[in-house]
Amino acid sequence: MLTKKQDARHQIEFVSIDQLVPKDHLLRKIERVIEFSFIYDLVKDKYSEDHGRPSIDPVVLIKILSQRL
Repeated sequence: MLTKKQDARHQIEFVSIDQLVPKDHLLRKIERVIEFSFIYDLVKDKYSEDHGRPSIDPVVLIKILSQRL
């Protein structure tokens, strides 16, 4: 029977993204052949370091979009 216990322990599981993405996933293959650092130069005039909210890394945004393809 399932019951609530007052002294139940809290459990936390730590998982890395690396563990979740299969070794043969398309994005892993793409990352092995493409150097994404060029994106920073392309978008540097679109971001402000001292105004607004912190942004998501532009490389991460490109990787998210490429996953949808």
